[in-house]
Amino acid sequence: MTIVDAVVVGAGHNGLVAANLLADAGWDVLVLEAAATPGGAIRSAEVTAPGYLSDLYSSFYPLGYASPVMRRLRLTDHGLAWRHAPDVLTHLLPDGRAATLNRRPETTAASVEAFAAGDGARWLDAYAEWRAISDRLLAALFTPFPPVVGTAGLLRRLRVAGALRMARRLILPVRRLSDELFRGEGAAALLAGCALHTDLSTEDAGSGVYGWLLAMLGQERGWPVPIGGAQRITEALVARLRVRGGRIEYGVRVDRVLTARGRAVGVSTVDGRRWQARRAVLADVPAPALYLDLVGAAQLPPRLVEELAHFRWDGSTVKVDWALSAPMPWKNRAAAGAGTIHVGGDLNGLTRYAAALACGEVPEDPFLIIGQLTTTDPSRSPAGTESLWGYTHLPFRREWSADDVLAHVERMEAVLEDHAPGFGRLVVGRHVAGPADLERANPSLVGGAIGGGTSSAYQQLFLRPVPGLGRADTPVDRLFLASSSAHPGGGVHGGPGANAARAALARDRALTGDAYRLAVSAAHRAIYR
Repeated sequence: MTIVDAVVVGAGHNGLVAANLLADAGWDVLVLEAAATPGGAIRSAEVTAPGYLSDLYSSFYPLGYASPVMRRLRLTDHGLAWRHAPDVLTHLLPDGRAATLNRRPETTAASVEAFAAGDGARWLDAYAEWRAISDRLLAALFTPFPPVVGTAGLLRRLRVAGALRMARRLILPVRRLSDELFRGEGAAALLAGCALHTDLSTEDAGSGVYGWLLAMLGQERGWPVPIGGAQRITEALVARLRVRGGRIEYGVRVDRVLTARGRAVGVSTVDGRRWQARRAVLADVPAPALYLDLVGAAQLPPRLVEELAHFRWDGSTVKVDWALSAPMPWKNRAAAGAGTIHVGGDLNGLTRYAAALACGEVPEDPFLIIGQLTTTDPSRSPAGTESLWGYTHLPFRREWSADDVLAHVERMEAVLEDHAPGFGRLVVGRHVAGPADLERANPSLVGGAIGGGTSSAYQQLFLRPVPGLGRADTPVDRLFLASSSAHPGGGVHGGPGANAARAALARDRALTGDAYRLAVSAAHRAIYR
């Protein structure tokens, strides 16, 4: 039996972040990964044509680039380097017009001004408001719930009246927020398209804050990619962990969290081995997998098991990579320099798209999030070509037929052909990953859901993954949830992994650890009795 201080289940980026922080504290850390390689949903490979590098899952990282968690790890010391496209984002409207977000605020302002007089100044005002609070807001977002220190800093800056207005903004639908901030379609499309990076609709409570957050992060810091592929993030996390003495075992599938007297003491794996953890077990797996598969309902409060029946996944995803022999022939050349392009709807069109998903229907006019990887990072394909990346959503289902997926890919390509005539003739290679393909390659992407659970307000903060503490602590002592199913949720920012590591360290402190355990245990008894 191998004995270590902490076992981390899963070498996705959250698991690797947690392992790094525990190793920084001097712990002997072992990461067990079922796959042959690390990274979870942060991996790259040549899957379309030789010489064309694709990001297999996630790509473009405004949250990862801005996250205080990732910045404190100083991954640039371990080989990670970032690159920005000339423009951050372009939203193509059905009538051919385009709204463009550029890291120069004046350039963005000029783009949205073309849609409505005064919107340029309104954009600059909104950005100034963001700049005044962005550091404090990000600090609050990426710390355990409740974010006492970060929120206190925000309150000092905003004061009572400003805090009340901010609280209202946090729950507004993106349509309403756009109406209040702007007059024209351009700025509204930028916000709404950003909001639909989640599984929310333009009418859902809380969708406004996602659109505002991603748009303003793009304005302030951009949406960069790692030079040489998303895999570079994973490689930097692994290299950093090894320097600090942490270890990773690959091809090792955990099938059970071992407990004794209500405490996690290690894990077992499908090959019959046992791995003892003296201090903590941290799991970078979806909440249902941790609680129902690895722990088991018999070891949990019945109320928690009942609540898990209401856990909601985000939508299924269809992801396509294309190798193009030349740059995209966009009708509106405003899209030519953008790293990310939103294609397929004005505000009303986005509402109809989201409504179809909510009704369990396949949208006839899909909204596409497109990435021009070579435009952003020329190392991704030969000179004069483009490595193109794109995805859209389907209603959540565990099973989608190959025919259904390919039919939807045809819809995606028809949208692209409409906005970039001749696109199809440039395709020299294509790789399609439907919901089942995504889950098969990474079991944490259940049904092709990429967010670890819905971003809806009813499954955020202290309601994530189920009503509770909103923290990484579980009802099993020294067992911590470190995946995007935990607060602060999906995205490549390391928040859930960092929160789990902080909780494990707090539980283990010599003088206060027992008091921490008793407080968490009492809270869980009150919630799940």
